Amino acid sequence: MISSGLESAPRPQGRLTDHIGLGVLAARYDRDLLEEVLNRTGRREKRSRRLSAHVMIRYVIAMGLFFSESYDEVMRLLVGNLRKLGSWTDDWQVPTASAITQARQRLGPEPMAALFDRAAVPLATSGTKSAWLARRRLMAIDATSFDVADTADNVERFGKMGSGPKASAYPKLHVAALAECASHAIVGAVLGSCRTGERTLVADLVDRVGPGMLVLADAGLFSFELFNAFAATGADLAWRIGASISVGHLRWLPDGSYLALIYRPGLDADRRARLVADVKTGRNIPTDLARLVRVVEYTVPDRNPDGELIAVVTTVLDPDEVPALDLAEAYHQRWEEESALDEIKTDLRGRGEVLRSKTPDLVEQQMWGLLLAHYAIRALLLDAADPAGYDPDRMSFIKGLRVVRRQVTDQAAITP
Repeated sequence: MISSGLESAPRPQGRLTDHIGLGVLAARYDRDLLEEVLNRTGRREKRSRRLSAHVMIRYVIAMGLFFSESYDEVMRLLVGNLRKLGSWTDDWQVPTASAITQARQRLGPEPMAALFDRAAVPLATSGTKSAWLARRRLMAIDATSFDVADTADNVERFGKMGSGPKASAYPKLHVAALAECASHAIVGAVLGSCRTGERTLVADLVDRVGPGMLVLADAGLFSFELFNAFAATGADLAWRIGASISVGHLRWLPDGSYLALIYRPGLDADRRARLVADVKTGRNIPTDLARLVRVVEYTVPDRNPDGELIAVVTTVLDPDEVPALDLAEAYHQRWEEESALDEIKTDLRGRGEVLRSKTPDLVEQQMWGLLLAHYAIRALLLDAADPAGYDPDRMSFIKGLRVVRRQVTDQAAITP
């Protein structure tokens, strides 16, 4: 007599929740990595629990995958297939929403943040399409906000936009992010209050960039101080500036761009003019007053019939290394980060949905779970795109998300 696979499947030893995984995502965040971040953050339990810390890390990532589901339903989705394998013992019950919340509180946001910091690295290889310009990895920085549950604690921590009767309906978690343009992988993030300015949040991303990158940013993030801080990392920059930013023209370059100075705020016109004259005569200028940059100016008539002038300042001074046209085309890769953030806000979270965690620590924990879920899916899409020679930012995120959700619920997620 031939027995079925279900009848012959071995029953795993130990607690049921010790065997919970996330299917195709388990390899991205394996058990050893989880144990490492738990040790680093001091969240390892002193006694055995049904909902152990490493289980809850995976559970919080699953919350990102199944955002609209209730807490206990997310757990059912993770363990439901184990019943078919004969590994769900008769006396085991899905933990209540209250028990899950208590386990999340014990975990806190720190292990999720540490896991993201440890695991979220640039993904593009040397052969990845649209990932590079003159041997520089194209990266972008931007910021956005997420509505969170309207509780007194969340209002205190994150604030609301506006005040009085014009205040926003919900408190808002502000997220500044660094993304790899080609893969849409977010590889750096800072969480804060909506009362904190974007530039202040973005400043904390400085340690996530370095040599070999070309970092792109929109005009809303430009300041002399922030530009200098990112440039000091050794990364090259290409940031748009607004019409209100004064630049001191020095000389035209063969590709139509020009060398110029950008200034520390507060310098009067006479002082700026003297700095320009000093550079033209070969004198050194104080770096705390001005910086030498190259300016690329252009219009995009098919997108802007009014002919708005776009001005991008860059630390790449040699037009032979990166011609103006190539730099202008590369700058528009910045929109890929907006697409990446939209994938989180629309595809994972759901359009208009609210992060429903009631306390600030759990809000941040949930946000890190969303970021980790997004990163893992984007890594899978890159793994599929590179061998086929596809541009990874053309891979459908929503289709990848559906595949991962099916893997979690349809396959055995048992780890050794």
